[in-house]
Amino acid sequence: MMKKYIFAFILLLLNQPGVYAEVSISAGFSPGGTAQARVLQTINSAQLTADIAAYEFTSWPVADALAAAAYRGVAVRLVADAGANRQAWLPAHQLACAGIPVRLSSRYRIMHNKFIVTGNNLVETGSFNFTAAAANRNAENVVVINGDRAVTDEYQTEFNRLWDESVPLPCDRK
Repeated sequence: MMKKYIFAFILLLLNQPGVYAEVSISAGFSPGGTAQARVLQTINSAQLTADIAAYEFTSWPVADALAAAAYRGVAVRLVADAGANRQAWLPAHQLACAGIPVRLSSRYRIMHNKFIVTGNNLVETGSFNFTAAAANRNAENVVVINGDRAVTDEYQTEFNRLWDESVPLPCDRK
């Protein structure tokens, strides 16, 4: 009889929010490569979804990682600043032509967000623009928060808001 109570107590504890959830936080910096490495790790670890909000999006390594994620079945979406991503040769346009949903935001003077939120409870955020300059020439930072459902939900809500107010980027193969 006592074993039943102990078992029930353990089950009760395990069902309490935060009791067994482990949150980990890591950081990366550039120059030096750890910022871009954290960004790529975030994308490469995405299992179901990867939603990216970007001011400037000119990084081919990040675009390649997003394309690879989409190829392995991850639902990838990108929302980027319209003013910083106009040229058809930029990665955002190439991703759109590859069938990845891309939207551009012109609602604000600049849409200055830089974050990734994945369906496996992971958020990457920081000053790191998704550009070669951010990876190689600027002093930048990223923070990766893994396992914090409240933070993930806040970022997902913000991404969805940005997505809903942005316009689809059509493939323009001129």
